[in-house]
Amino acid sequence: MAMILPLRPPFSSLLRLRPFPLVTTSLQLARPLSKTQLPARPKPPPDSEIEESFLKGSGPGGQKINKTNSAVQLKHIPTGIVVKSQATRSRSQNRKIARDLLALKLDELQNGDQSRTAIVGDHKKKKAASKAKKSARKYKKLAEEKAAASAAAAGGLTSGEEGTQPQVLEVRQDIEEDDWDPEEQEEDEENHIPGDAKIPQRDNFRDGDV
Repeated sequence: MAMILPLRPPFSSLLRLRPFPLVTTSLQLARPLSKTQLPARPKPPPDSEIEESFLKGSGPGGQKINKTNSAVQLKHIPTGIVVKSQATRSRSQNRKIARDLLALKLDELQNGDQSRTAIVGDHKKKKAASKAKKSARKYKKLAEEKAAASAAAAGGLTSGEEGTQPQVLEVRQDIEEDDWDPEEQEEDEENHIPGDAKIPQRDNFRDGDV
């Protein structure tokens, strides 16, 4: 009696029944690190150390800037540092910007060269210097390639002139050999004298030839 084997499901159904798990590695989630690690932004001082006042804005921005007290001025009482912000028309945004400016000023006063502003400025200077060096190397390389191409072209022209000089001389020689005067040809045809014939001189005639 023949054995009946159970039918195996197709491979596609196995994939549907057992899908591959989604694996997420740490490399995919990690953010690229910058070459220069900048310090964190300093926090503004507490409001108890700040004297805040609102002023009318000035400059371009419409009549609303000049008529409303949207500009914010902060004074740090312990140090006497004063900052002002009228970057936007919104008073709340100007208050936040003014506090951030005051925090940076205090950071400069306390940390000096190690402050965030000093490190960011140094990083920008190094970046600009590196960019200038790359640009100088690029233009120097282009100038060297241009000079090499000009020298190669000049060498090719010199060798070409030496090679073509005999041909030019041969052509000029052929022109001189084939040179002819149409007026002389007309006179020869009228006198029925070939162009290459020579007229004998009178002294060469003998008495019997005349």
